[in-house]
Amino acid sequence: MKTRNLLIAIPGIFLAMTAMAAGMHAGGHDDEAIGKPGVASKVTRTVNVDMKDDMRFHSSNFDVKQGETIRFIVKNSGKVKHEMVLGTEKELKEHYEVMKKNLEMEHADDNMVTVAPGKSGEIIWQFTKAGKVDFACLQPGHYDAGMKGLVTVAGTKVPVEGSAHADHKH
Repeated sequence: MKTRNLLIAIPGIFLAMTAMAAGMHAGGHDDEAIGKPGVASKVTRTVNVDMKDDMRFHSSNFDVKQGETIRFIVKNSGKVKHEMVLGTEKELKEHYEVMKKNLEMEHADDNMVTVAPGKSGEIIWQFTKAGKVDFACLQPGHYDAGMKGLVTVAGTKVPVEGSAHADHKH
């Protein structure tokens, strides 16, 4: 019986290994902690970010308001691949460790964009919670070199529609 179970499990193991070997990466991010994918028709402003080979984001600190939807136009002015990944500091550090072990990993999440030299990409993101949202380039060596930034999300005093306090009258 054990041999039969092993034979059933082997195709699943090979399928998982094939997916990992392909270098695709999706999911595993706590989008709720940092916001959610934005809708293009609800973009309130566009922010330009330039990535260069000095391992810096040019425009690396942004202030936004809670609920705001931002279109990040991310340009790579360098000669090597760069990326912009939104996340919590903990999440970015964990993801970076995975990236260092899987050099050909590609991303497929809404909170990130990988940009080839001389090209541009975009992220449309809605910042739903007050606080801070970090971002970084997780290409091997780039994060360690300081390629990081911060979005500060200012809270609103406007009650969220549908909350218990929204209908409260003074």
